[in-house]
Amino acid sequence: MDLPTAEPIRAVLAEMVQRGDFGYAVPGDLPEVYCDFAAWRYAQRLDPADVHLVGDVSQGIYVTLRLLARAGDGVVVCPPVYHPFFSTIPAAGCQVVEVPLARDGDRYDLDLSGLAAAFAAGARFFLLCHPHNPVGRVWSAADLAAVADLADRHAVTVIADEIHAPLVYDGARFAPYATAAPGAVSLVSASKAWNLPGLKAALAVTGSPELRRRWADVPELAGIAAGLLGVVASRTAFADGRDWLDETVAYLQGNREHLRSLLADVPGVRFAPPEATYLAWLDFSALGLGADPAEVILRRGRVALDPGERFGQGVGFARLNFGTSRELLTEAVRRMRAALAT
Repeated sequence: MDLPTAEPIRAVLAEMVQRGDFGYAVPGDLPEVYCDFAAWRYAQRLDPADVHLVGDVSQGIYVTLRLLARAGDGVVVCPPVYHPFFSTIPAAGCQVVEVPLARDGDRYDLDLSGLAAAFAAGARFFLLCHPHNPVGRVWSAADLAAVADLADRHAVTVIADEIHAPLVYDGARFAPYATAAPGAVSLVSASKAWNLPGLKAALAVTGSPELRRRWADVPELAGIAAGLLGVVASRTAFADGRDWLDETVAYLQGNREHLRSLLADVPGVRFAPPEATYLAWLDFSALGLGADPAEVILRRGRVALDPGERFGQGVGFARLNFGTSRELLTEAVRRMRAALAT
């Protein structure tokens, strides 16, 4: 996001810099603090012994697959989806199995029949993006229960990337996947919601005694990959950044509605307002801009969007980050409108 992080986080980091405190990271009481946050935010009850420090969510996915998977195992993803999934899975020695989201107009849903077929064909893992990046869906309790039933029936392990979970808007309710099925690994972090991606720290939450036991085999290097500043910033976010989070979610929801209003005056661009995240998945396919409208808009209007192709199933789409000032968002859409008029 193009927004400053919470004052308590800036204050504690400034104090650490003043002290010159730049040693190795240890979890400290971060697992306990996260458990308290999860109880407050999601009514989720966790055991701190199931909460493990990793460098970031992508590393947590990699470590989980290296720990649990056999070489060549199939890992299901649902494109369009966060593009590092497509490199992290092969890096862990596994194969990407694509089950695209089902699309009805501008709405996306999980393709449960497609998931069932992929699981039955032998895929052993499902990498669930929840809330979903880039389409912004928050999967419902019924969605999660259906996935859990399929996973249990086919002995599939679910890995849930829940990094955007704190950023959910009115009208949607986030339920952690683990509330539907405990036998999963969930990856969480303060990095997206509090704008801390450069300060490395994330948490892997193991949902069963067996997974906790297996996690004991993870090399210490996984935790060392986190940074001390990231651990301290994350602890402060979860403990003392709650008011800021609520204010920021309200601001981002206002940005979402502002973007909806702005795009109503841009003919041919379709947009389904996200239920979570600060990301907008924009459909330019009716405008004849080719496979990569982001390149056209950058060249003509000097607005940088993420190309839809990199997310899979994204030809003719682009992703816009609206986590910025309203003034800058207005200017970006003004430039887009002018670029599309040429």
